[in-house]
Amino acid sequence: MFSIDKWKNGEKWTNWAGNVISYPSEMYLPRSIEEITNIVKHARELGKTIRVTGAAHSFSAVAMPEHIALSLHNMRGLIAVNEEKQEVTLWSGTYLYEIGPLLAKHGFALINMGDIQEQTIAGAVSTGTHGTGVSLGSLSSAVTRWGFVDGTGTYREHVRGMDDLSEALHVSLGMLGVLVKVTIKVIPLYSLHYVSTRDTLENGLAIFAEDIRQNRHVEWFYFPGSETIQVKRMNAIAPVYQSDWSKRIETLKLQIIENGAFFAMSELCKWKPSLSGAMSKLAAANVVEGEKTGISYEIYPSPRSVKFQESEYAIPLTQFEECMEEIHATFKSGIFDVHFPLECRTSTGEAGFLSPTQGQESAFVAFHMYKGMQEEPYFDWVHTMMKKYKGRPHWGKLNHLTAKYVYELYPDIEKFLAIRSQLDPDNVFLTGYLRKLFTL
Repeated sequence: MFSIDKWKNGEKWTNWAGNVISYPSEMYLPRSIEEITNIVKHARELGKTIRVTGAAHSFSAVAMPEHIALSLHNMRGLIAVNEEKQEVTLWSGTYLYEIGPLLAKHGFALINMGDIQEQTIAGAVSTGTHGTGVSLGSLSSAVTRWGFVDGTGTYREHVRGMDDLSEALHVSLGMLGVLVKVTIKVIPLYSLHYVSTRDTLENGLAIFAEDIRQNRHVEWFYFPGSETIQVKRMNAIAPVYQSDWSKRIETLKLQIIENGAFFAMSELCKWKPSLSGAMSKLAAANVVEGEKTGISYEIYPSPRSVKFQESEYAIPLTQFEECMEEIHATFKSGIFDVHFPLECRTSTGEAGFLSPTQGQESAFVAFHMYKGMQEEPYFDWVHTMMKKYKGRPHWGKLNHLTAKYVYELYPDIEKFLAIRSQLDPDNVFLTGYLRKLFTL
């Protein structure tokens, strides 16, 4: 979670996982659009770059500040509610965990969420953060209007339409400007009925195509080398509130069993990696089955106190079964010491020049390695394997992207970069990391 004290003390900047570290020369916590425009003009005059760092939950260096670090921590909250259009406008520094309660007061809710809620809405929409549901899109897809300060220090607003700027803003990685306001589509407040079950990989694959159509949300956790998967299904129902007692019990269960016990297992694996296979099977055998019901924003997210590194790829939905069979065969061979389960989700196809889905229904497969364990050989295999499936990585996760490969994966990249050069002619928002990805 973002720490205001570190900004006040001018400490080094690091992301949540601790694998990206930088020492920005300037750090700002603006409270107004005017302050942001002045900061951008200042950076432009000095030839410095700016990164809006959000909640630092990206595993890649996409949010790493090179010269100037800017946080929107002081620009949070609900600006306006349009009940007729079912749209709300938020300051972009608002954290996802703040949005649910804010919207509920007006009888609304986000259409979808991921399983982590510490990110800012600006960071989430700029990187294409997503939940699961084959008929549902990312948080980026819910945006109907963007308000941002471009690289010249000019504040702009743009309403989504069938135009190139909308496609560029859809997932922009903060390269078009500082996003300060977002207007998003919302729906009437709802609850989710959540069911967790244990199943075999073979059966899960056999019913997968039907399962994801019959349920609003389906999420898998595959335990490396095991024949077992955990399947989480969620479906929308009329608002039902959890009692305070049930919330406390659920929180305790998650902290003790799913975080505490898993932390102990992870430490064992770090001490002796050869135990990873056995620990994976042990975790699979102890999958917590059950069901619960609550307001959507209470059910979507899960606490994540066990730190890890992550790489995630979107592949065509039609290739999911084949991909999982290859993954399973590789783990069965025992060449990798991995105990962290793989997370599998789905998404509808989205427009957007930098969208990982590129307009087609997709499966997202996320690979994790416990912090402190050697992840390079494992992730090298992931990156190589995913090329076979034309996998496009989540921009905020670890990847091996090069500018040449970005040009291969994203056919409209030239259109995006043309708009980028117009809005940021002096490359205020183009850090060294981003330059490697987008400059041939």
